[in-house]
Amino acid sequence: MEKTNVMRILERNQIPYRSHEYEGAVKGEEVASLLGEAPEKVFKTLVTVGQTKKHYVFMIPVGEELDLKKAAKAAHEKSIVMLPQKELFPLTGYVHGGCSPIGMKKAFPTFIHSTAADLDTLFFSAGKIGAQVELPLEGLRRLLPVEEKDLIVEERSSGSGST
Repeated sequence: MEKTNVMRILERNQIPYRSHEYEGAVKGEEVASLLGEAPEKVFKTLVTVGQTKKHYVFMIPVGEELDLKKAAKAAHEKSIVMLPQKELFPLTGYVHGGCSPIGMKKAFPTFIHSTAADLDTLFFSAGKIGAQVELPLEGLRRLLPVEEKDLIVEERSSGSGST
């Protein structure tokens, strides 16, 4: 595998990781399947913009949806929206599907869903489509100040009452 900037940054900081490859641009849950991993272990990196025009990075399991209200609360913003896709590359240096929290053009406040703390290792983009890195949360923390928060949309019960 050709080394990505993310891998070079990890190596320069002596942070052990494993790299994984897969073919093509696919949805997050398909990436987990191709890696032979549970979707709860594979994280997607989402970039947002707050009402104050500050940018924030959120990492959540690939099978989940970012709860924008929880994200805003975590970032101490009144509201947060997803960054328009056309603005992703100019802001971060990464394309949609290959965005990593490591190695962005500028450091942004970064939050990860709280379940990451329960995992031995987690997977996330190595900075290009078709490449993932696997490392413990503590390895990521050595590079970035990452805050653990409840960030995902909770499933709503269809029942409305008790029996």
